[in-house]
Amino acid sequence: MEIISGTVIDKLGFHARPASKVAKLATTFKSQIKIISGEKSGNAKSIMNIMALGIKMGSNFTIEVSGEDEIIAAKAIKELIIAEKLILE
Repeated sequence: MEIISGTVIDKLGFHARPASKVAKLATTFKSQIKIISGEKSGNAKSIMNIMALGIKMGSNFTIEVSGEDEIIAAKAIKELIIAEKLILE
């Protein structure tokens, strides 16, 4: 299992645009990809699941990736959320 953790730095939080990009990217991988914030979790392959978490600026979140392509998937997702300026490197 690969784990990505971060604190949201975007003033809009984990909003629709980056959520849709993460979900779209996540669907290209075979691995299971789960996003967790507080006591809530959801499937990162679903924009609705990501948005339902209501991750705001300053909130911590974790993305867990497990499966045959977990290393590649985690690297790609981490690069995307950094490029979207959701977290710092």
